[in-house]
Amino acid sequence: MDKTDVTERTEEPHIADEALQQAPAQDGAAAAGEAPPKQQVRYSMSPGFSELLGSNRIGLSFSSYQSGKFYLLGQNTNGGLLIDERFHQRAMGISVPDKDTVILATLFQIIKFTNVVDAGQQFNDLYDACYVPRELFVTGEIDVHDVGLLKDGRIVFVNTLYNCLGTPSERHSFTPLWKPPFISKIIKEDRCHLNGLAMENGVPRYVTAVSKSDTIDGWRDRRFDGGIVIDVATGKIVIGGLSMPHSPRIHHGKLYMLNSGTGEIGWIEPAPHAAGSKFHAVAFCPGFVRGLGFHGKYAFVGLSKPRYERFQGLALDKKLRDADSEPWCGVQVIDLETGACVQWFRIDGAVGELYDVAVVPGVVRPMSLGFATNEVLNLITHEPLEESSFTD
Repeated sequence: MDKTDVTERTEEPHIADEALQQAPAQDGAAAAGEAPPKQQVRYSMSPGFSELLGSNRIGLSFSSYQSGKFYLLGQNTNGGLLIDERFHQRAMGISVPDKDTVILATLFQIIKFTNVVDAGQQFNDLYDACYVPRELFVTGEIDVHDVGLLKDGRIVFVNTLYNCLGTPSERHSFTPLWKPPFISKIIKEDRCHLNGLAMENGVPRYVTAVSKSDTIDGWRDRRFDGGIVIDVATGKIVIGGLSMPHSPRIHHGKLYMLNSGTGEIGWIEPAPHAAGSKFHAVAFCPGFVRGLGFHGKYAFVGLSKPRYERFQGLALDKKLRDADSEPWCGVQVIDLETGACVQWFRIDGAVGELYDVAVVPGVVRPMSLGFATNEVLNLITHEPLEESSFTD
């Protein structure tokens, strides 16, 4: 891969002048009295990955809660890959309701970013979108997972610690909006590990949970086949028997989701009763799948390595052995018509787990501002002056 193939922007913006595949750390233990070398992050991609983004005029966002990273990818002016990386502690759910809005859940906050670059303009003579944090809601550490935007403009989120859907409150940490019927009360106990949220036209339609348990941590004993999808409007279970389901999404009239414990992306064929519903696998991906976005016939699937050495208690462990494959971290682009992985982006090194993936439409070279540098202090924009209404 040519050395000009990537434009990388981390905590300090710069143009990468090294190959995309960074050199690994030296083998061997650190000398006595020395700190161990910092583990590097290494990126690699399929030859057509950046072209797929550019030709479809889309950016790609994804989060890594383990390393606290929020990424925006696009195609740079040389046809290579643009990587924008910001630090947000425990970066989790992402929602992109439109090209000018990005919502990100973090450890104890939910951040709403707004694009400040007008159509046809560029920021720093390069970026066609710059997402600046404009609204911030402090929720406390309630383990927010997926997020969305309601029709009335309020943010909705999966409050995993309290087993409910919630929205930010002006006075409190959150306002509960809905809970599964099998959860007996709003309480600070992760009982069913509610995690995923499918929105449609500004309305929460479906959620995923690892189980229907109503006792603290009950879901951990149901990871193999206790997973469910719930219809928010009716409270009924649409399908059961899943393994750690995540990331339900409605696309082209179908309900897609990731059966994380088996490493599969698929769609649900509903039936009058949950026992009759079917999960149709589209593709197997070599990792714990979590995070799902769409553009046309393509699904962008997030993959993670195991938190420990193996995916203990999950079918995914055996499926990887049977395929003689190792799990990896990154994003695979799946053709929904064929089930083939047509492009991919891989991360090795310090980043091993992703949470969410979302497509940013109508943007080729996106960037965002975080709170770790002075950029957010110095980028000032304003609306035009309004005629004063304070005079008689």
